[in-house]
Amino acid sequence: MKIITNNKKAYHEFFVSNTLEAGISLEGDEVKSVREGGVSLIDAFVTIKNGQALLRNCYIKPYEKSSNPNYDCRRTRTLLLHKAEIDKLERQTLEKGYSCIPLKVYITKGLVKVEIALAKGKKLYDKREVLKDKQIQRDLDRTLKGY
Repeated sequence: MKIITNNKKAYHEFFVSNTLEAGISLEGDEVKSVREGGVSLIDAFVTIKNGQALLRNCYIKPYEKSSNPNYDCRRTRTLLLHKAEIDKLERQTLEKGYSCIPLKVYITKGLVKVEIALAKGKKLYDKREVLKDKQIQRDLDRTLKGY
């Protein structure tokens, strides 16, 4: 498994609960661009419409050697999931405060995959508390390393 990109901002902004692996429907030049690392998940999210899971606002850089002049970098891409998985995601996203976000893009066995997760948004005081806990843990590790 070769990880192409991570969505580090997601762990800061959300409480991540359930994760799921999904394939992604890409055009030919997009796969080559993904292999080169031209993907960004910042501001990307997953919606469910008409029984399909859609990855929206995911940036894939245009492939340099492409002959397609009117390529849309942020087009909506279909996620490849089973119907039962899509139904489960749809039920859980209808709950108050839950959303579906992509966590990372990676290549496994020659296929481009996206790890998506159900997440609940953090409040500002939650973010501060997490940062405070990390700082305390860092200080504790530093003092233990000194002995």
